[in-house]
Amino acid sequence: MRAHRNKLRVVVGSDPAGREYKNTLAADLRVSPLVTAVIDIGANDRTRRPYPEVAFTAAQLVADGQADRALLVCHTGLGMAIAANKVRDIRAVTAHDPLSVRASVFSNNAQVLAFGQGVIGLALARHLVAEWLTCCFETASSAAVKIEAIRAFEHQQHHAAAAPDQPR
Repeated sequence: MRAHRNKLRVVVGSDPAGREYKNTLAADLRVSPLVTAVIDIGANDRTRRPYPEVAFTAAQLVADGQADRALLVCHTGLGMAIAANKVRDIRAVTAHDPLSVRASVFSNNAQVLAFGQGVIGLALARHLVAEWLTCCFETASSAAVKIEAIRAFEHQQHHAAAAPDQPR
């Protein structure tokens, strides 16, 4: 396990139930020396986007290489992670403790972290985000083989779905 060495581009998003934490965490990210850019896709005072739309948008920005990671907040963090995981090549997790946050990156190469504003306090959320920024997946680790197996399965499923006339 090693600390992250490159500055990150982070997309942040929430539904209305996570807006307060998202705004505070985005402000923290903007002043972090580990972050080079923060892309805020809402919700804000003028927008009320449903969580799947926010999660799809954030995850697609990461998948397209426009951001390195995404931080998503809703009431539990669960729906955001489920929706973000529907974007090809994205690994999203809900984590509310330091070990899970670290392992999500070190062991699982997750690019998307989701929190529940209704689950944890703001001080813990801020601590977890600060920790998350320092984590980096080690491509030479034993976990890399497992992540590649997940990626290969996902691509196999995608190709099978694209060619429905082909036997599986």
